[in-house]
Amino acid sequence: MWGAHRPWLLLVAIACLALQLGWVAKAFNEWRGVLRVAACGWVLDSALMHLGLFTFSGNTVMLPLWLALLWLLFASTLNYSLNWTKHPWWLGSLLGAVAGPLSYWGGATLAGVGLPLGVWPSLLVLALIWAMLMPALHWVAGHPAR
Repeated sequence: MWGAHRPWLLLVAIACLALQLGWVAKAFNEWRGVLRVAACGWVLDSALMHLGLFTFSGNTVMLPLWLALLWLLFASTLNYSLNWTKHPWWLGSLLGAVAGPLSYWGGATLAGVGLPLGVWPSLLVLALIWAMLMPALHWVAGHPAR
């Protein structure tokens, strides 16, 4: 989110992602899982942006680079620090319902993302989405494409 105002910080995030996937990742297929999860996030946030749930400074048609990179970083945590939210599924739903909206609220505060519906209606919609999204993203991360 700080990358919205300080683009050089995006290089730090890219370096962290490269370290994660280069040295820590368990298998080459993990890259694919990270890309699949990030793509789901890109589609979701693009849809929410076009539906008017949030706005970005400037006339944005695509997601800002910092947000696209944030999805890659998030996706890289699912098999590691967030692995405990995989089973039972309701742990992921609970975390998603609470932490998902809070991260968007943080983004709205730190990066100047607008919430045209207002804070509370936006957080409620995001809580419902993220309660379903976390278990789905664990499934996407753990199942190879066919």
